Amino acid sequence: FLRTASLSQIPVEDLKDPLPPHWKCYMSPQGRRYYVNTTNNETTWERPSSAPGTPKNSFRHKNSLPINCVTFPSPACMPEQQLLKPSEWSYCDYFWADKKDPQGNGCITGFEVLLQKQLKGKQMQKEMAEFIRERIKIEEEYAKNLSKLSQIPLASQEEGTLGEAWAQLKKSLADEAEVHLKFSSKLQSEVEKPFLTFRENFKKDMKRLDHHIADLRKQMVGRYAAVEKARKALSDRQKELELKTQQLEIKLSNKIEEDIKKARRKSTQAGDDLMRCVDLYNQSQSKWFEEMVTTSLELERLEVERVEMIRQHLCQYTTLRHETDMFNQSTMEPVDQLLQCVDPTKDRETWVRENKTGEIRPVDIEI
Repeated sequence: FLRTASLSQIPVEDLKDPLPPHWKCYMSPQGRRYYVNTTNNETTWERPSSAPGTPKNSFRHKNSLPINCVTFPSPACMPEQQLLKPSEWSYCDYFWADKKDPQGNGCITGFEVLLQKQLKGKQMQKEMAEFIRERIKIEEEYAKNLSKLSQIPLASQEEGTLGEAWAQLKKSLADEAEVHLKFSSKLQSEVEKPFLTFRENFKKDMKRLDHHIADLRKQMVGRYAAVEKARKALSDRQKELELKTQQLEIKLSNKIEEDIKKARRKSTQAGDDLMRCVDLYNQSQSKWFEEMVTTSLELERLEVERVEMIRQHLCQYTTLRHETDMFNQSTMEPVDQLLQCVDPTKDRETWVRENKTGEIRPVDIEI
């Protein structure tokens, strides 16, 4: 609407084509007619008809609907709005409205919903790190117990090829313990640590973004209040002018004419003030809109980055597990080989050779 227009409040009557009830016609300083509904102060460039309903393009919220000081298109004349990122389900397209706070009676903004998702994601990442830490503890404890068990001298006196296989089996526990220690160490450096250090200043950054968007929203609220105040002031000035005009019709006097000039100046000033307030509000809403788009796309990027980072490190976890199984398998290979070589016949020969006490057999006594 003409932001620089001075609204000169000169009633213009058209007797041939009367306006619907409560509507009056005025002339702007540029010589353009506009119409004011004296009951609700609705103002429009478009001539109202006697048909039910109000004309389009009004100063008031015919084409727009303010909700919590954010101006949305009115459902009655909702224009076709193209999504900013069609078919992508992008954050920047679906979080403009506020929603009821499930924990209280108030509202939370769409931006806060996005922030809560980000903070929850950070918490989930931290809990994943805790889970990996518990996995590391299990591995370390397991390795410690394997190593301890490998030192126990049970059945250490078994001899021969079976003794060798048994000794290798015990040694394999120590080797396996080493494999599990390496696995736990790699889990710590390649999975747990990245989870904990990823985006160190995340909460601080979220707080900064929250304050930035909240400040822009507060500015909108203040400027919306100024628009409503200026709208009421214009309505009061118009009523005052109308009253003075009616007085002049009843009684002609220089004093009343002078009062009308003053009232007209005040009304014009009130119209200018309203336009200025509307302009400032629109600037605020535009700035908020731009920052919402920019910031929500940034949050979207950060979420993709977080999920990709977790996916990548969980893949590393599975790789390390496969490697651990493979190395564990290698600790078993010598045991398997020695078990294949266990030969009770050979063992008997070896033992006999080492422990024999004489090969000559006794015979019966002859008399």
